[in-house]
This record gives sequence, C-alpha cells and structure tokens, in this order.
Amino acid sequence: MKEYMEAADGSLVHTYNRFPVVLERGEGVYLYDTEGKKYLDFAAGIAVSGLGYADPELGGALKDQIDRLMHTSNLYYNTACVNAARALIKVSGMDRVFFTNSGTEANEGALKAARKYAWKKGNGRYEFIAMKDSFHGRTMGALSVTEHEAYRTPFEPLIPGVRFAEFNNLESVKALVTDQTCAIILEPLQGEGGIHMAEPEFMSGIRKLCDEEGILMICDEIQCGMGRTGSMFAWQSYGTKPDIVTMAKAIGSGVPVGAFGLTKEVAEYSLEPGDHGTTYGGNPFACVAVAKTLEIFETRDICAHVREVGAYLTEQLDRLVNECDAAAERRGVGLIQGLKLTRPAADTISRALEEGLLLISARSDVIRLVPPLIIEKEHVDEMLLKLRKIL
Repeated sequence: MKEYMEAADGSLVHTYNRFPVVLERGEGVYLYDTEGKKYLDFAAGIAVSGLGYADPELGGALKDQIDRLMHTSNLYYNTACVNAARALIKVSGMDRVFFTNSGTEANEGALKAARKYAWKKGNGRYEFIAMKDSFHGRTMGALSVTEHEAYRTPFEPLIPGVRFAEFNNLESVKALVTDQTCAIILEPLQGEGGIHMAEPEFMSGIRKLCDEEGILMICDEIQCGMGRTGSMFAWQSYGTKPDIVTMAKAIGSGVPVGAFGLTKEVAEYSLEPGDHGTTYGGNPFACVAVAKTLEIFETRDICAHVREVGAYLTEQLDRLVNECDAAAERRGVGLIQGLKLTRPAADTISRALEEGLLLISARSDVIRLVPPLIIEKEHVDEMLLKLRKIL
C-alpha cells in the first residue's frame, strides 16, 4: 500500500487529502484493501454505490454493453440512451432528460436551462437564489450557487447574480426575490452542509413563491435522490414538484453519469440545438448503468428496503445519542444520516478506518452515514459496535 500511495502522491494533483488506504476490490457492502483487510462501507463512494459492489446483475449488463457498443457521441441515436431516459423520466416525474458526466455538470445545465427559459420568455431575469450551507459542485457555475467560503474564495469573482437565503427560512428567501430572479435552487436535504432536511412548509412555500413570481424551482437531488431517503427522489416525499431536478451519484451505481430533468414547459422554452452539449453525455455504457440500476431498484423494491433499514438506523442512532456524551444530535432520514459530535469528526473517522469501518464527514463535526442502500440491520449493528467502541 505504501508504494501505491507514494506513487499517487508523486503523479496526481494534490487536491484530495486521501485516507491512508489503497482499496482494491469490493463485494456486497464491504471493501478490501491491497493487503486483504476488510472494511464495512458506510460511505458508498460518497453516496454513489447504492447497489454496493460486484452486483452480478449490474455487472452482467455492463459487460454485455462493452461487447456491444461503448460510445457513439450525440450525433446519432443509441438504444441505451433512449431506454435510460424513459426509465429516469418514469421515476423522476420529469418530462425530458439531459445526460451529463457528473453532478456538477448536471447543475451547470440546470442553471443554463433556467437562464435560457427566462431569456425566451423575454422577462430579462437572470439572478438565482441559493441556500446558505449549500453544495452544488466545484465548476464555476455550480460553485457560484454553493455557499461555502473555503470553496469559493480562491476562485472569485464567480458568476454574478447569486444571492443566498437561509435554509428553512422562507421569509429570508422572499426578502431576496426581485424582478430579476429567474430560479431558486436548493437541496431538499443538504448533505455536504451537515445533513439538514428541508421542512415541509419550506418546500411548499418555495413552490408557491415560484408560482406566484414566475420563478423556476430547481431541486438538487444529486446526493439525496435515488432512494436514499426512502423515496426515489426526496422531493416526492414533500409532494412539491420542482421545474428542474438534477441527479447523479447513485443513478449509475458507480459508473460516472449525471442528468438533469425538466418539465415539458421548461424543456420547450429553454435549451435548443446548439445551446448545450457534451461528448460523453448519453454514452451507451453509462446509460446501460442507469437503466439497469433503475430496473434493479424496481424489481428488488430498494426504496421499501431503505425505509425499513433506515428506520432501524434512525432508532439505533437516537439511542446512541441518548447514551453517549460524544454524540450530540442525529439528523437525516432513511440511509442519509448525520451524527453531530461534541468534537471534530476527523479523529473518529480515522479511528474508524483502523477498526475496518469507512465513514465520512459533513462539515467538521458531523459524521455522514451514506452506506450502500442494500445494507441489512446486521450491518447497522456491526457499524454501531465499532462506532460505540471509538466514541
């Protein structure tokens, strides 16, 4: 492992402070390093590997597609792209889909679609309202609607016309609305920002405000979507349908792919040929990953499983908070949970690695629990046994 880590440090741009482990393979909800040590994974590649590792059904579909066709570009139609789009439209509630390569690109496309919609409507709107403690990505557009000083400062000036409201404070949003506001973007559940859920009144209030003011509502479901909250997408549990939804992470079960979905109204009045594009978006290989993932979600009823195991995880974390002084608060729902500590999370996460448990943080004092969606109650018990020992 030391040789691999030294080689990586000598050849890769140092933008990640990686944990001192070299992972080599995975099976189910476990990962293994190059020395054979086994790790229970409660990070899932940052909420990506919803189906865990080495799923034979997914792997078989991907291997078959490699033998058929890997890439065509968007100059031509391909069957995999059409099948994935149909499946994603069915579960997302949207009417049109654009495939990207990542979550941040999905948000870039959503922002462009919102501005083009306003331009075609001829209302001159161009400003966005985003939320404090948000995270939408690291490219210049997505970063512009991300409220985190450490991410933003070195790259300013960013794209102008963005204002930040307080999450779950509808009045603070209303105070920022002007005749130049074209869209409001928010995560129904803030992941990177500390695992904070939107209140039902906040979501419905945003929808009502957008309808009254002619503003588009954009929901970033990149981390909290794809069954992680117990619904296919978090907005569905609120009954508040957005105009644009961005998706990535678990929609491809580890294959790099993202997407943004539009209602028919927004699709017809926004992006046109030449407005937006990507060489790899809609790639047959990536789209087979999306289509097969969604098929597996349906046949195995993954969302019902998340609700069941998520309820158990919630119960056990609440119990941990009541019994352990180091655990101050539980946040979240389903299989996207946060445990706020009374001390920095970094030491606990490092200790967990030594104990064969993979955890990640959300802000400096919150442990983020985003395991593969296929975990069982026994894995929750195994995780808690290790975590209790550390805390």
